[in-house]
Amino acid sequence: MPGMMPAIWYEQCGAAADVLRYGECSVPSCGPGEVLVEIRVSGVNPHDVKKRAGWLSRSLPARRNIPHSDGAGVIVAIGAGVPQTRIGERVWVFHAGEAQTGGGAAAGYAVIKADHATRLPDRTSFETGACLGVPFMTAHDAVLRDGPVTGQTILVQGGAGAVASYAIQLARWNGARVIATISSPQKAAHAKRMGADVVVNYVEQDVIAEVLRITSGKGVDRIIEVDFGANIAVDHAIIKPNGIIAAYSSTSQREPVLPYYAFARKGVSLHFIQGMLLKDERAKAGIRDVTALLERELLVHPIAEVFSLKETASAHVLMECGQAIGKILVRN
Repeated sequence: MPGMMPAIWYEQCGAAADVLRYGECSVPSCGPGEVLVEIRVSGVNPHDVKKRAGWLSRSLPARRNIPHSDGAGVIVAIGAGVPQTRIGERVWVFHAGEAQTGGGAAAGYAVIKADHATRLPDRTSFETGACLGVPFMTAHDAVLRDGPVTGQTILVQGGAGAVASYAIQLARWNGARVIATISSPQKAAHAKRMGADVVVNYVEQDVIAEVLRITSGKGVDRIIEVDFGANIAVDHAIIKPNGIIAAYSSTSQREPVLPYYAFARKGVSLHFIQGMLLKDERAKAGIRDVTALLERELLVHPIAEVFSLKETASAHVLMECGQAIGKILVRN
């Protein structure tokens, strides 16, 4: 195994072109309960670019910070307590950087907690594996954390995003009717391809009026929310009594004002979903379900664009522009 590896890193927050560096650094070593994965493809998530830009207002965890928490590759070394049989296993990974501070998947190798490196079925590509991670695990928790949604009507806000793409599929797989909001004909076609029964263009249509019309005035049982602050007024108007809102982001308003009684009068439950912080039983449920769906080839994994490792800054810029449909990948 080489002592050095190619990698992308940043030492301070800022614009992608200004702070991301390409070069070589030492191959990390894995400790007890960890595996070393030769990364073939990594996936870009919104939190990756927000962290690099300083949007999350946190101090950087290391001097050199390698981005990307998602990826796929092959286990080439193991730490104490990990079965020898795992060497050579094709895996998809999430929470890269958790085992080794600052050590993300935008590199030749990454140390991953063994439980966060999951077997990739033989017929599943590394590109597909790198699409999973945060988007699938977030969508799985948002849709299914309260039990089956069979027979329910679910609204997926921002139906062309990576999380939304899996949320639509999971809801349909579980027997729900899905309404998705979109902002263009291209995104409408994408949401339909993912399985949305109905799409509503929030740029051209009144979402509240359309959803109430579609549901005969009843509203929806559950909302998968991509921008809680921007959509509060819509959400409390269309959620059913005792309905559930699962919000996984609030980018447009970091500190939204909550109209308490608008939700309280309906007995609404509000979940803040954090795909990077799932309880063990929820993570295991997500891994179980995605493995079954991958083996049966029942999921669609939309890919927006694939960049080379040297082009990682361009991948971040594409993520930040908000126009990509599908997952943005970086191939080593």
